[in-house]
Amino acid sequence: MKNIQSIRGMHDILPEQSPLWQWLEARLRDCASSYDFREIRIPVLENAEVFTRAIGQATDVVEKEMYAFEDRNGDVLSLRPEGTAGVVRAAIQHGLLHTPGLKVWYQGPMFRHERPQKGRQRQFHQFGAEVFGLDQPATDVELILMVTRIWKMLGLSDRVRLEINSLGDKEDRARYRQQLVDYLTPHRERLDEDSRRRLERNPLRIFDSKNADTQAIMAKAPRLADALGDEARAHFDEVCRMLDALGIEYRVNPGLVRGLDYYCRTVFEWITDDLGAQGTVCAGGRYDDLVEMQGGKPTPGIGFAMGIERVLALLEALGVQQHQSPQLYLVNQVDPGRMLEVAERLRNELPELGLACSLAGGSFKAQFKRADRSGARYALVLGEAEMEVGQVQVKDLRDPQAEQASVAISDLAQWIASRIDREAIG
Repeated sequence: MKNIQSIRGMHDILPEQSPLWQWLEARLRDCASSYDFREIRIPVLENAEVFTRAIGQATDVVEKEMYAFEDRNGDVLSLRPEGTAGVVRAAIQHGLLHTPGLKVWYQGPMFRHERPQKGRQRQFHQFGAEVFGLDQPATDVELILMVTRIWKMLGLSDRVRLEINSLGDKEDRARYRQQLVDYLTPHRERLDEDSRRRLERNPLRIFDSKNADTQAIMAKAPRLADALGDEARAHFDEVCRMLDALGIEYRVNPGLVRGLDYYCRTVFEWITDDLGAQGTVCAGGRYDDLVEMQGGKPTPGIGFAMGIERVLALLEALGVQQHQSPQLYLVNQVDPGRMLEVAERLRNELPELGLACSLAGGSFKAQFKRADRSGARYALVLGEAEMEVGQVQVKDLRDPQAEQASVAISDLAQWIASRIDREAIG
C-alpha cells in the first residue's frame, strides 16, 4: 500500500526544526509586547466574503490563490490567505474599535493555492501586527521602528533593506489609475499576458510584473507620487521626516504598490537579496478604508505581516541554530516504576527541568549511547545497589575528566539546581 504523503506545498515542521521556530516566535512576542501589542487569535476558516470584500476581486489572491469551497450548508468558506481581513472582522464583531489605539498581533498559518517553490508554499506562516484608530504619521513610524528592532534582535539588520511609498487616498488612486491606463493602452500588445489582464481590472499591479519588457515600459510610466493630494503628500512627507530624524535607512520606491486592494497612503516592504526571487520578508501599510469596507464605522488602520519561513531561511543562512535537549537523562537498571518515581520527584521540585527517561531499557552501554545522543549534560544512573541505600550515581556526559558522583535522592534536586544554570533549564 502506498504511503500517504503531505499535500504538495504544505510541509511538516519536524522536532529538530521546531526549536528554532519557538526561539523566533518568542522573540517576536517579546518585541510586540514591548510596543504594547496584545495577541489576538483568529480562525483559519472564514466566510469567503471576509477576504473578497477586503482584498479585492481583481487581485491574484482572490482570482487564483484562495482555497474557497462550499460547505454542507451552502456557505462559501475560505482558508485565510492573509491575516488582516480576519483581524478586522473580529475587531468589528467584538466591538474592539470604540477606543482609538487598539494594537494587536497574531501569528499562524495562511493558505494560498500557488505553485510551490523556495520561499513560497501553499501553507505558510506569518507574524503580523495591526493598529486601529490612529491616523497620525507617528503611528506609521512606530510600526516601522518595531520591525527595525526585530531585525536588530535577530541579527538581520544588514540582510534586509526598507522600501517605502505612498499610495495616496482613494481619490488620488482613482485619478492615477486613469493616467496609468491612458499611458499603458498604446503599449498593450507589448505587455505580458498577466499585465494585459490587470490593465482592465487592477493596473497598479502591473508594477509587480517580472517580465523584462513590461518592466521597461513601467519604468517610464507616470508616477503615483505626482498624483498625490495635499493631505496624502503631507502625511508621507512627515513619515519620511521622522524616519530621517530617527536615523532609519530607507528608499522611496515609486513602483511599490502592494498586492491587496485595501492599502492606502504609507506602504512598506523589507527586502533581502539572500532568498532569490522571494525577496520580500515583511510588508504592510496603511488601510484607512478597510474597516468601513468590512461593515464597520470609518476607522484608520495600519499593519504588517512577516513571513516566518523566509525569516527562518535568513537565520539558517547565518548559521543560527537552536536545539532542545534535556538537562538530565535517567539510565536505569531498576524497576521502571522506581525510575519514573525518581523522575516525577525531580519534576515536582524543578518544574522547568528537561529530563528524559530510558524507557527502552537495554544494557548500560546502549543506554549511555542514547544519553549522549540526547544532548543531556548529566546522566543519572539508577542501579539496584545505589537505590537500596537511597542514592544515585551522576555522570557528567560533557566533561570526560569529571568524576562520577554519588548523590542522595533526597538531595538530588538541590545538587542539580546548583550545577545547572537556571536560565538553561526548560
